[in-house]
Amino acid sequence: MDLSAATILVAFAGVFLISFMRGAFGGGFAIVGIPLLSVVMDPVTAGGLLAPLFIAMDLYALRYWKPSTWSKPDLMVLLPGLVIGIGFGFLLFRVLDHRAIAIMMAAVILVFVGLWLVRGGELTHRPRSMPKAVAAGLTSGITTMVAHSGGPPLAMYLLPLGLGKEIYAGTTSLFFTVGNATKLVPWLLLVQPAATTWALMAICLLAIPVGVWSGWRLHGVLDQRQVYRACYGLLAVTALKLLWDAFPASRDECECQACPQGSGMTPISAPFRAPPG
Repeated sequence: MDLSAATILVAFAGVFLISFMRGAFGGGFAIVGIPLLSVVMDPVTAGGLLAPLFIAMDLYALRYWKPSTWSKPDLMVLLPGLVIGIGFGFLLFRVLDHRAIAIMMAAVILVFVGLWLVRGGELTHRPRSMPKAVAAGLTSGITTMVAHSGGPPLAMYLLPLGLGKEIYAGTTSLFFTVGNATKLVPWLLLVQPAATTWALMAICLLAIPVGVWSGWRLHGVLDQRQVYRACYGLLAVTALKLLWDAFPASRDECECQACPQGSGMTPISAPFRAPPG
């Protein structure tokens, strides 16, 4: 990777946006900022860049999402499932069909958001369900490893509970703090970032405090209804991004047909993948 001014600027902007999402909603929507990074680096390099930065984001976000904002009854059930799911995902990483999982996840998300819209797009207050919490934690752990999208399963469990906006964000923040910490060492062993990646990482660290703070300020301005509507909207965006990544072959074919022979232009053949946020 060439550590050029363009690379630094784009990576800084991407890390800022992901940090902003962490401050505003507690986490789970890093996929919104990830496409920026795919412009200047390959998936493996981006994964090595983001893995430690996610830990820095998590730790800084705990300054705002303190223990008083954690839904401890939910976390007690969600977190064991998350850790077990990450283990399953790691062991089955080379066996599972990542594309099929991404498509299935996108379809479930779109149905979930669609049903919410059909019901009027209003807040709900459903009772807790231990089986659903276990399933959400386990699914989030698996999808965060194989499809790099651990946020939707958690959101689809927490949003119908109608938690206060601070409790929702704080619970999400701690959930991903544990998840990212669990994945850090295995990911770095697989990726082994180069010296230029570590240098870019150090520069991007500067984007985290202002990004998390800016997102937290936005969270304070929005009321609960607006926060929940934003989360449902971001879920829909996540589903579309998963579908986009699941069908790279068709886009590559179109690009190849559009490029004249001998032009030297080559399509991007792999979707961007990075650790969950």
